[in-house]
Amino acid sequence: MKAMIFAAGLGTRLRPITDTMPKALVPVCGQPLLYHTVCKLRAAGYDHLVVNIHHFPEQIREYLSANDFGIRIDISDESGRLLETGGAILHARELLLPCDGPFLVHNVDIVSNLDLAWFRSQSRPGALSTLLVSERQTQRYLLFDDDMRLVGWTNLATGEVRSPYPGLRAEDCRRYAFAGIHNISPAVFDAFAALGMPDRFPVIDFYLQACADYPIYGVPAPGLTLVDVGKIESLAEAERICETLL
Repeated sequence: MKAMIFAAGLGTRLRPITDTMPKALVPVCGQPLLYHTVCKLRAAGYDHLVVNIHHFPEQIREYLSANDFGIRIDISDESGRLLETGGAILHARELLLPCDGPFLVHNVDIVSNLDLAWFRSQSRPGALSTLLVSERQTQRYLLFDDDMRLVGWTNLATGEVRSPYPGLRAEDCRRYAFAGIHNISPAVFDAFAALGMPDRFPVIDFYLQACADYPIYGVPAPGLTLVDVGKIESLAEAERICETLL
């Protein structure tokens, strides 16, 4: 099984730590975030990983070269230009295909107790993508219908609603935060082409364009404990979660 780890981000909110290292190598419980993500994926049966790189790319190359995880790990090099999340998947096409079933995409800065095998089992036949979502408090939410099919996005602070469905009312929808982990059908590459996606774009922008024509679903995980290690203050919570999983 294949999975992609997003490890190219600049990690600006983790400065000054990320002034000298990529976010993927920021330590949690004595090991880099990348180590925890690779080990979690390997334990769930993923045997071919793709890691994209941009910020301090050679440090990640050297780390992966120096550590044998016992599975195939390929590099998708974005050192010349950061392609954002959707562009990163498109850029890695030749490494992700062929793929027998959906491939997983996992942000390197997500630390959680998610059962990845369970999450994989939640992908519906024919779904273009299955998104892990949570009830985390935020200002920006994905919007779903009663069947948990994606229909739009809203920003509570501004009242903005983005949706391919004219007149969609956020208050009529189920509202969840995206949790940075998704199972994606290989058919996504045909959908990228059909919608004329450029080489650099956020994958959420694509989902919000595609959801009217392609089935994209959200799945909340019962008992989920998750932290996005995006800020210095979140490192303590990541350590706490990590300690419970060791």
